[in-house]
Amino acid sequence: MKKEPVKIKERQAKVRAKDFDEVVLGYSEKEALDEAARCLQCKNPLCISGCPVGIDIKTFIYKITQKDYIGAYKTIQEKNNFPSICGRVCPAEYQCRKACVLTREGEPYASQLAISIHFLERFAGDFGMKSNTIKPSHVSGSMPYVKKVAVVGSGPAGLSCAGELARSGIKVVVFEGLHKLGGVLRYGIPPFRLPRDILDYEIDSLKKMGVEFVTNLIVGKNKDIDELFKEGFNAVFLGLGAGIPSFLGIKGENLCNIYSANEFLTRVNLMSAYKFPEAHTPVNIGKNIIVVGGGNTAMDAARCALRLQKINNIAAEATIMYRRSEVEMPARRLEIEHAKEEGVKFKLLAKPLEFIGDEKGFVKKMRCIQCKLGEPDASGRRKPTEIPGSEFEMSCAIAIIAIGLNANELLTKVTPALKTDKHGDVIVNPETMETSLKNVFAGGDIVGGEGTVIEAMGMAKKAAKAIVERLFDSLTPH
Repeated sequence: MKKEPVKIKERQAKVRAKDFDEVVLGYSEKEALDEAARCLQCKNPLCISGCPVGIDIKTFIYKITQKDYIGAYKTIQEKNNFPSICGRVCPAEYQCRKACVLTREGEPYASQLAISIHFLERFAGDFGMKSNTIKPSHVSGSMPYVKKVAVVGSGPAGLSCAGELARSGIKVVVFEGLHKLGGVLRYGIPPFRLPRDILDYEIDSLKKMGVEFVTNLIVGKNKDIDELFKEGFNAVFLGLGAGIPSFLGIKGENLCNIYSANEFLTRVNLMSAYKFPEAHTPVNIGKNIIVVGGGNTAMDAARCALRLQKINNIAAEATIMYRRSEVEMPARRLEIEHAKEEGVKFKLLAKPLEFIGDEKGFVKKMRCIQCKLGEPDASGRRKPTEIPGSEFEMSCAIAIIAIGLNANELLTKVTPALKTDKHGDVIVNPETMETSLKNVFAGGDIVGGEGTVIEAMGMAKKAAKAIVERLFDSLTPH
């Protein structure tokens, strides 16, 4: 076995930091074969247990070694409708790669020696897409639909559920509140991580399977769940995500030029603010940009901000402030490395205490304090505590708060029978993902969890299976 992993090709940092084109270029055929050859083909592969949707990793990698790339693609598709997406955005170092036997027990994330499962998945997914030999199929082609399901939200949970149901011959209509499809895949993840043609291809594949999409319609405002059932839907899946940003709750947070990461990324990614004035949505950019947080969203915001500075000929100075150390950062290791390479600065073990504005009400600096790590908290990470007397100030023209999202309660507030927990997340049966309302299921960020694409897809697949089983008895031709 070749011991060293095959390094993935990437665009040079000084070039890519000036645009929104894809950073990671993917494996060539030879590189994919070399990396796949490193797989030990374990008798009891632990990596599969680390995948939230249970992809048969061992088999698809073996098929790559045999140059059966279509077979590898089909193997992945048995569990995952979107290999080209997941191969780009899944936090593999915390999931399948961490479970790989080449990662030593106790490591906080995958070893560099662990098989690059995500890059191999991307290779197989892109091969299947480019070959155009894979045609989505469903059983309804020979018989009329006898059941239909409404899916609320076109993010990873909604798209995954729609695909699974369509494969079973169920008519699916997806309702999306925004004017474009993809949910967080489109408004949250920048094009340099997930190119829009990849996302559009995967969504188009669902359309070929008979999935219908309705945009600019908010379930909970334009119509409610009862109305969906009255319109003839036999079940409803809620995959509307968690779109309400969390804030710090400190003095001065209402000053101008302080964004939630949600708003900032939506302006940049969904509304194409990086193309302004060609695109009609602007976003303010200044010299000193500080992003508060340590997750993937914080990395995306900082890297977008840095690019906007360069595009607008502003001296690049984007800083991520995080109250713990780098080891505790929940962001993907790859995204942290890319941010550093591109010039994003890191201010660790520090947190803001107050935003200070100018006479016009715009933020101009932050008062902060240094932290130290204590004992682990409920998350398992060491708890940061303030160091008395360590206050300091930083210049800040733009602040972006990226410390998490809360459940959007627009739908739940008008549906009192839909039970939620103290955080506003919808309560579900963990075995079936059914809510307190009969034939109403939910998955993804709206029910809590780690907020990853693949985890949301795993919940959606579980819900789809339960929906099919619930409706199966009457799935017969007219």
